[in-house]
Amino acid sequence: MTTKNLLVELFVEELPPKALKKLGDAFAGVLADQLKAQGLAAADAVVTPFASPRRLAAHVTGVAARAADKAVSQKLMPVSVGLDASGAPTPALLKRLAGLGADASAVAGLKRAMDGKAEALFFDSVQPGVDLAAGLQKALDDAIAKLPIPKVMSYQLETDCELPGWSSVNFVRPAHGLVALHGAEVVPVKALGLTAGNTTHGHRFEAAIDPVPLADADAYEETLATKGAVVADFNRRRLNIVQQLTLAAQELGVGYQVLMDDALLDEVTALVERPNVLTCKFEKQFLDVPQECLILTMKANQKYFPLLDAAGKLTNQFLVVSNIRPDDASAVIGGNERVVRPRLADAKFFFDQDRKKTLESRVEGLSKVVYHNKLGTQGERVERVRAIAKAIGQQLGGDVLAKSADTAARLAKTDLLTDMVGEFPELQGIMGGYYARHDGLSEDIAFAIEDHYKPRFAGDELPRTQTGVVVALADKLETLVGMFGIGNLPTGDKDPFALRRHALGVIRMLVEKDLPLAMTALLSAAVPAFGDKISDATPALADFIYDRLAGGLREQGASAQEVDAVLALRPQRLADVAQRLQAVRAFAALPEAPALAAANKRIGNILKKSEGEGAAVNPALLVEQAEKDLYAAMQVTVPAANAKFDAGDHTASLQALAALRTPVDAFFDGVMVNADDAALKANRLGLLKSLHDAMNRVADLSRLAA
Repeated sequence: MTTKNLLVELFVEELPPKALKKLGDAFAGVLADQLKAQGLAAADAVVTPFASPRRLAAHVTGVAARAADKAVSQKLMPVSVGLDASGAPTPALLKRLAGLGADASAVAGLKRAMDGKAEALFFDSVQPGVDLAAGLQKALDDAIAKLPIPKVMSYQLETDCELPGWSSVNFVRPAHGLVALHGAEVVPVKALGLTAGNTTHGHRFEAAIDPVPLADADAYEETLATKGAVVADFNRRRLNIVQQLTLAAQELGVGYQVLMDDALLDEVTALVERPNVLTCKFEKQFLDVPQECLILTMKANQKYFPLLDAAGKLTNQFLVVSNIRPDDASAVIGGNERVVRPRLADAKFFFDQDRKKTLESRVEGLSKVVYHNKLGTQGERVERVRAIAKAIGQQLGGDVLAKSADTAARLAKTDLLTDMVGEFPELQGIMGGYYARHDGLSEDIAFAIEDHYKPRFAGDELPRTQTGVVVALADKLETLVGMFGIGNLPTGDKDPFALRRHALGVIRMLVEKDLPLAMTALLSAAVPAFGDKISDATPALADFIYDRLAGGLREQGASAQEVDAVLALRPQRLADVAQRLQAVRAFAALPEAPALAAANKRIGNILKKSEGEGAAVNPALLVEQAEKDLYAAMQVTVPAANAKFDAGDHTASLQALAALRTPVDAFFDGVMVNADDAALKANRLGLLKSLHDAMNRVADLSRLAA
């Protein structure tokens, strides 16, 4: 069967830029999947999505004009229901056949086959393949219905509808054109009140002709580029922008670099159809404002790309991605410079005004800001963070660290009351650091204020100073303990207070900073700071944190069994977990590991059933040779393993226990633990308890058993 390539395009008004790429991929993906499901396109058909501010399109290779017929076997009913005692068809069978377009003559051709425990009748037929017009109509309807539209618009149709001017359509933006080309032939499909044709529209201002005729499906991208002045492919347009930005920076001088994060690039790519990068500048006086403020206002408000010099400092030049290419770009450049100037002036005004008040003078104002209706004001929250920070600081560095942590914690939230953070909430903490330096506070305090929100996201850097680590830990613990204490827990994909992120932040600081803090004690120490505002939910919170740790370890390549073995013991010092995991991996590779893990599991089950019956081992009550041998082996092996464990060598500690495999196997082969003599039984249980304790210091080895 001959095939041709297919092109489908929806031409619409400007689409929401932050959703454009997702809309384009979804439109092409669903359309192609439907064509494949109907047999109109092969499973390996190449699908190319197109998305620009005013169009969603898809190009699919190897699409048939009609799908191949396919044999279908349909179960009708059990033989006992379809045929009477003489083998004649029952009325029920004839009615079922009639519903399939067959009559009594088809009875002889019915097949019998077992269906479960009963024999059933099956009707074999050939289902004609769907033609492209019908199949594409279904695929197009499905693609439109399944678009991840952030917000639907409702508008009225003027033509080709039941009530012109009154019939409404719901879509992401009003649609004005539909193209459907199978090779060079138009496929007669309809959507959103539009009938498919073979013409589209190019750039609003720079298209060579309008409308733009399309010769065939394969000419789409090239024709739009040459006649319509549009780069239709999202990824190609994005790459073109990156190349232009890079070249523009290089032309300005050696070492110049462009700040272009993925989110901004995607959004700008979704705003232009024919990108043209231009270099602009602003007055150098604005560079007195912290560069984070200027960068944020340029990127967030204006969608501009800031430029840094070779030293990483912000320059007074920036790059703009224009959607037009005039011969003289001075008007475009001047317009963008005029637009950004008031934004930068606002930032400078906020910065100057904020510095007229010290951070210390703002502390009292936090008591007027509600944090949570059950947990009080930001002022109350600050007092809790201070109490937790002082406790952690005292443990890690004595009075000196406790005092600096207390100072930083008292001032850390005050920048929430500044004009700059009010305008740009993303700068909280950062501005606090700048204002702390202006107030004459030490770099240690300024860094701690700036860093106490870190890590803000996966991969973010940790606080730079010990004071910053203490305050960041205290801040995150206050949130976790408080929210768990009032039962405000994350559910499904909803986590409004970012408790999962806070838990991961606590884990990262404890592990990567190698802090000698016990998890349960750390959580318990934070509870008193809340007084009677919360219930103590420390056990549930500990489980939550260990679950986050387990997930992170599995993402790093550890097996579920290995992670389970280590975390089953709830190790209190999280900095030790990686070493324990490494030790478990090394132990699991030993030939003795499976037998010892199985024995450990067996011992655990025995001890559970006999809880409280064990006693200290009395060598005089060791009767059987196997239990004597095990006891003797333990006198040598266990002290050696414990010494390695105490020295921090968890791998050697576990490997030392491998020597116990033979005496352990012999013990279970030749010794009856549940002896009739109560003293013998208690002694043997005590021996197993000692063995179980020794084996499970690094990890619960029973979790490695198959």
